[in-house]
Amino acid sequence: MTVVECPTCSAKVEWTEKNKYRPFCSERCKQIDLGAWAEEKYAIPVPPPVDPLDEE
Repeated sequence: MTVVECPTCSAKVEWTEKNKYRPFCSERCKQIDLGAWAEEKYAIPVPPPVDPLDEE
């Protein structure tokens, strides 16, 4: 059986069909993560765009 950490609270979670919230440990942790996603707290860092007119 695979055991993973809940992304929200780091609790150990069994990765099984029985756990309907996987990879989260509970509905609460799932909702916390969804709220953070909706508030755009997750982002992939990228360099600022280059303006072709500034290169000269």
